[in-house]
Amino acid sequence: MKYYTRLVIPFLVTVGLAFTKLYYGGISKDWEGIWSYLPHINTVLIICGFTWCLIVLMKILKKIFIRQYDMSEEDNLKARKVLTQINILVKVANFLIVLLGVGLILISFESVRKVGVGFFASAGVAGIIIGFSAQKAIGTLIAGIQIAVTQPFRLEDAVVVEGEWGWIEEINLNYIVVRIWDLRRLVLPTTYFLETPFQNWTRTSADLLGSVFLYTDYTVPFDELRKELDRVLETTNLWDKKVKVLQVSDAKEFTVETRILVSAKNSPTAWDLRVYVREKMIEFIQKNYPESLPKTRVEMTQKSMNDT
Repeated sequence: MKYYTRLVIPFLVTVGLAFTKLYYGGISKDWEGIWSYLPHINTVLIICGFTWCLIVLMKILKKIFIRQYDMSEEDNLKARKVLTQINILVKVANFLIVLLGVGLILISFESVRKVGVGFFASAGVAGIIIGFSAQKAIGTLIAGIQIAVTQPFRLEDAVVVEGEWGWIEEINLNYIVVRIWDLRRLVLPTTYFLETPFQNWTRTSADLLGSVFLYTDYTVPFDELRKELDRVLETTNLWDKKVKVLQVSDAKEFTVETRILVSAKNSPTAWDLRVYVREKMIEFIQKNYPESLPKTRVEMTQKSMNDT
């Protein structure tokens, strides 16, 4: 019920102004001087009050829809999807409401109305000029609506943009705010995400695979590494117990590349898990197989020794 109380004040103000206009509508035509402007001021205030009511109503509807979804849940993909759509659609609706209100206020002025008729009569060249000048503004507005419909990302999605990793914090009609992992904010126009490739780590699910690469000598025992990986993962709550893989992914001139894949419930946890696994696996190799650390070999033959 508390949501609806916010609509009471603008509604009562608008109704009061409308009642005043109806009550004094007949006699206000005979008013002179400064009093003759009051009917028109009353009309402008009624339009403002009506616009105010619609904006407050949109906020109420937004809160009603949002409270049905819990963003604090671990698997909040559906909630983020709905919240993203609602936020952008409400912004679009508020923009149109304000635009309509301003238009009605301007039309209420007789001089502006006459200029408007003349303007539309010669709107050929003027329309082209305004179209070119407002091309970017209209483009960003359409891009914001397109993002709300297609949803290439949602609020709190983990993304990699411009080489930075972070989360989608705000989605506006003209710009997107990305919260970088070190709490910086990266602000980008909405058109950027429709024209430039970017990574979305939580597009379909919050689950994420983390990769760890180890570079060791050829003498490292892979079976022992797998056993140690099992032990390390069992000692941490960061692992979601879904994916656990250790593979030799490459053999280079001096080292062997071993790739470890582990899964976590979300991107921040996956990052912590990768750091933890990398640290523990390196400690294991240092303590138990120091001879398997990367090294450079030099072979001295008997012939070369005799020559020296």
